[in-house]
Amino acid sequence: MKIAVVILNYNGRSFLEKFLPSVVEHSIGSEIYVADNASTDDSVQFVQSNYPQIKLVINKENGGFAKGYNDSLKLITADYYVLLNSDIEVTENWIKPCIDLLESDNEIVAVQPKILAYNNKTKFEHAGAAGGFLDKDFYPFCQGRIFEFTEEDNGQYNQNREVFWATGACLFIRSDAYHKAGGLDEDFFAHMEEIDLCWRLKSQGHKIFYCSDSVIYHVGGGTLSYINPRKTFLNFRNSLFMIAKNYDGLLFFKICKRLILDGFAGSLFLIKFQFNHFWAVLKAHFAFYANLSKLVKKRKLIKATRTNFNSVGLYKKNIVVKKFISGITKFSDLRKEDFC
Repeated sequence: MKIAVVILNYNGRSFLEKFLPSVVEHSIGSEIYVADNASTDDSVQFVQSNYPQIKLVINKENGGFAKGYNDSLKLITADYYVLLNSDIEVTENWIKPCIDLLESDNEIVAVQPKILAYNNKTKFEHAGAAGGFLDKDFYPFCQGRIFEFTEEDNGQYNQNREVFWATGACLFIRSDAYHKAGGLDEDFFAHMEEIDLCWRLKSQGHKIFYCSDSVIYHVGGGTLSYINPRKTFLNFRNSLFMIAKNYDGLLFFKICKRLILDGFAGSLFLIKFQFNHFWAVLKAHFAFYANLSKLVKKRKLIKATRTNFNSVGLYKKNIVVKKFISGITKFSDLRKEDFC
C-alpha cells in the first residue's frame, strides 16, 4: 500500500517552516510531496535545503487549489492520496485510522479526520470540522460548525460517521476514485471543489466518512482570509456551479429558490455595512449565469455516469431557516430523523 501526502503550496514558506516538522514526524511510512503552484517566494528553495526527503512537484502556473492538485496528482503514483493544506499541524497516528477506515469497506472512497482550530484547540475549525453535510437547498454545514458558529469539542462527535462531503483541507482519497471521477473541477479555482467532487462520488454510489480517531489542527484562511470578499464570491459562485452540475431535479426552480436565499444573505451583508461582500454575492450570480452553458454540458456528462446515488448526509430541511430563524447553532440540536 502506497500513501502519498501531498501539500499544495503557493507562497507559503512560513507555513511550511512551521508545519512541515509535524508532518515529517508523524507520517512515517508515507511519501511526502510539496506541490508548488509557481510560488514567487523561496518556498521551493526552503524545502530543497531543509527537507531533502520530501519530493517536489513544480507546477507551471498558479491555477488555484483544483488545477494545482489535478496537475500534481497526475505525476504521483499511490494507492491513496492525502490532500493536506500547508497550514495544518498533524498529530501522532493521524494517518492510520483514516486508512484503516478506507480499507474496511471498498465503497468508502474518501475520509476526513477531526479538524480542530490551531489557534483554539478546544474548538472545531470552520473548514470541515467533523465532516460535511448539505441541506435540501445544498447549503453546506458540518458536525461542529453551522455557518460561522463553531462548537467546542467535548467528544460529542467521537464516532466515525458517514457524511456527504469531506473537506479538502485534509482529504484521504483512493487515487483510482479521484481520477475516475475526473478530479477536482478546475473552473472552481478554489472553495467547494471538494464538495463537488464528493457529490460526484456519491452519485456513483460511493461512501464518504468522517474518522474521529484522527485529529489535526488547522489555522484556516491561510491563503485567503475568511473575511475576504473574494472568498465570499467564490463560495457563492461555486455553490451555484455545484448545484447546476450535480442536482438531478428541476434546476430552474432550485436556482430560483437559491436566488431568493442568496438575496437574504446579501441583505444581511448590507445591514452589517459589508458592501464589498454584498457586491461579491451579486458578482457570483452574474458569473454563474455567464457560465451556465458550460455547466449544462458538465451536468449531462455527470448524469450519464450516475449509477446509484448515495444520499446519506443530506439534510431534509433548510439550514438557513434553522440557523437564522430557529436559532440553532449546534449540529447536535438538529433532529436525526431529518437526515437521509
